Amino acid sequence: MGEIAHLTTTGRCFLFDFDGPLCRLFPDGASAPLARELRRTVALRNAGELLTEEVRTSIDPQVVLRAVDRARPGSDLVVELEERLAEGEAAAAAIAPPTPGAGLLVRRLTEAGIRVAVATNNSPDAVAVYLRRVHLHEYFEGHIHGRTDDPRRLKPDPDSLYRALRGLGAEAHDAVMIGDMPTDVDAAREAKVAFVGYARDEAEAGPLWGAGAPLVVSRLELLSAMIPLSPS
Repeated sequence: MGEIAHLTTTGRCFLFDFDGPLCRLFPDGASAPLARELRRTVALRNAGELLTEEVRTSIDPQVVLRAVDRARPGSDLVVELEERLAEGEAAAAAIAPPTPGAGLLVRRLTEAGIRVAVATNNSPDAVAVYLRRVHLHEYFEGHIHGRTDDPRRLKPDPDSLYRALRGLGAEAHDAVMIGDMPTDVDAAREAKVAFVGYARDEAEAGPLWGAGAPLVVSRLELLSAMIPLSPS
């Protein structure tokens, strides 16, 4: 816990992954219909052979996008899939349940003078929809760094972290990232950014520990409690 406190209170900026640390974008397998929609789009374009059996059964729509982009990078089909994925994520963001304690953590960080940004594989438009809905958008204004038109830059590639650091005018050693996936761990390691994992239970924590996360918390309130209040 001492290490968590050190990381949280000494960083000058805090980078949030979106789905997980801030909200549950697709709770309880709710991403499955969107993944099926993307696969139908691929089939209608007579490109079904691009999808492996693993991709055909995945409930993650980003898996479909990545698979098609690997085979046909920059194609019209990739552009269409990205548009449909972004629309689906924005619709999900409009009803996504907040992660308990996330709003408090954001406010406590900014009150302590620690700048915040989002570095995510999701659509930046979806992030903006959610943040406006829960009245957190003002804290992240101009600092939402999500999926671009190049799926090869999705995490574990550290591109979104680099963009977040540049946007904040920060160096890697100034930053802490919180994420909930092994790809977040890998991206933070590549970017040389300190990392704290978020997992709701032991089953979610296991992959983070396995990826080498130095710290994993199950309650964001633990982080909030470690941030010193700024003098009034």
